Amino acid sequence: MTATGAKAAVEWLVSVAPDPDARRWEWERSPQGIALLPAGKRWDVLILPGELGYPTLDVLTRLVDRPGPVLADFGDSRMGFFVPPGTAARWLGAGVRGAGPGTWIVIPDPGRTVGGVRWVIQPDGSGTLTDPALLELAMHEAAAARGAHDAGGGEG
Repeated sequence: MTATGAKAAVEWLVSVAPDPDARRWEWERSPQGIALLPAGKRWDVLILPGELGYPTLDVLTRLVDRPGPVLADFGDSRMGFFVPPGTAARWLGAGVRGAGPGTWIVIPDPGRTVGGVRWVIQPDGSGTLTDPALLELAMHEAAAARGAHDAGGGEG
């Protein structure tokens, strides 16, 4: 990501914070390069188990040129897909958690690479989010492919 792209991404992300300057400062000074930001204003986050998240992202990137931002946590056990506000409240799906209003998300600085929570797809600053209907379609396709693979006893 270019410095200009990272700056636009930072501005877009911190725009949801009660004190955007404090969040920018937190990123600049935090050795971990993370900050807490509230979900539910410009975006919600749907959190999938990693074993479903990565195959879902593979399908999703075949459906659209650029999905919205995607986070992965420590050890890739979970992935968070940024979706429009209000999605988390309406989402019904086993094994998928929603983060919306009243939830705070650990967000890494888009301008640098740190361990732990990281961007799989960084925000571009334009507000691009993943369409929930396409995400659901991609999840179903990924789960079906995984089920067929497991039923066939195939490996990797």
